[in-house]
Amino acid sequence: MSPDDARYPGAEIPPQGKSCNTFAFYAFRFVFLAVDPLFFPPGKSGNIVRGAFGTIFRRLACLPECAGVRTCAVRQSCPYARIFEPSAAGLAPSGLADPPRPFVFRAAHLDGRRLSPGDSFHFDVHIFELRDPALAYFVLSFAELAREGLGPGRGRAELRRVDQLDLRRTPVAQVFDGTSFCLQGPLPPTRLSLERPPEPVSALRVIFRTPTELKEGGAVVLRPEFGVLFARVRDRLSTLRALYGDGPLQIDFRALGERARQVRMVGSNLRWVEVSRRSGRTGQSHPLGGFVGEVEYEGELTEFVPYLKAACWTGVGRQTVWGKGEIEIEPLRPAKGPG
Repeated sequence: MSPDDARYPGAEIPPQGKSCNTFAFYAFRFVFLAVDPLFFPPGKSGNIVRGAFGTIFRRLACLPECAGVRTCAVRQSCPYARIFEPSAAGLAPSGLADPPRPFVFRAAHLDGRRLSPGDSFHFDVHIFELRDPALAYFVLSFAELAREGLGPGRGRAELRRVDQLDLRRTPVAQVFDGTSFCLQGPLPPTRLSLERPPEPVSALRVIFRTPTELKEGGAVVLRPEFGVLFARVRDRLSTLRALYGDGPLQIDFRALGERARQVRMVGSNLRWVEVSRRSGRTGQSHPLGGFVGEVEYEGELTEFVPYLKAACWTGVGRQTVWGKGEIEIEPLRPAKGPG
C-alpha cells in the first residue's frame, strides 16, 4: 500500500480556533514484534528509532529527481519537506534558522533492553502538525525500517499495530492493524488545557528523564533555574502552535517570565551525561548529552503547571525530536520552614 492510499488523520481538520487556552497534538504508539534478537544500547534508543527513518520517509514521499528541499518547488506541500526538513521560508520566529520539526520520538524506555524473537516492544511518536500529520508516512517508514533491521545487529522486527493515545497515554483508537489502516474518518487531536487550574500548586518536582540541554543567552545552562526552564517551555509551545497549530500563544510573555523567575529551586540531584551518535551518512559524531535527574521548585507555580504538562509531550531544550528533554512533573507539598 502506498501513502496515497491512506486517508491522513486530521487532513481535513483546520486549526480549531485561535484561543490560547489549549495545546493540541497527536500521540501514537507503534507496537512491534521482534523477528530477530534486538538490542537497544543504553542512551541510544532514540537514535536507533531514528535510524534510517528520514531516508525511508524521503524515498516514499519525494520524486527521485528531487535535489533537496531547499530547491524543491513543491516543498510547502511535500510531506517529507513539511515534516522532516521544514525550512524557514520567512515563517520561522526570530532567531530560528529553520522551524523545529513537528514531532518527537519517545523510546527511552527501551534503553539497555535485549529482546528475543517473539518479544513485543513499542515506542511513541507525538506529532504537532494539526492540518496534515502525515501519519501514513510515519507508519510506512517505520514498517520498512523495522523490516530492514534495528540496532547494532540490524535485528528485524514487524510493525503489528499503531494506536492513538489519550492524555493518560492509554490507547483509545487503533489506526493501523499491521496490514491496513483502520480509519473511518479524520482523527481529532488531543487537546490539553493551558488555563490556570483551580487547585493551587506551590511546590513541584520536575524529573528530567532523558538528557536535557537548555540554553540562555547562547550559553548552555548547567543549573535549570525555573525562570530559564519555563522560558524554554513557553517559547517552544508558542512556536509549535504558531507554525503547526492554533497560532502563537496570546499571552504577556514578559510578565509571565518575570513571575516565573520568582519561583525558587530548593533541591536537585542532577548529573550530566555524555551521549553521542554517529551519522551513518556523514560519519560525523554528534553530541546528545545533557543533565538528567530531579529538581524541586517552590513558589507560586499554579499558572505554570499546564505549560509544564504540555512540555511532557513536546520535550524541552535542544534536539527534542530524537528524545532529548523528556520531562515529567510531580506536585509536592512545600517544605516547612524552621519553627
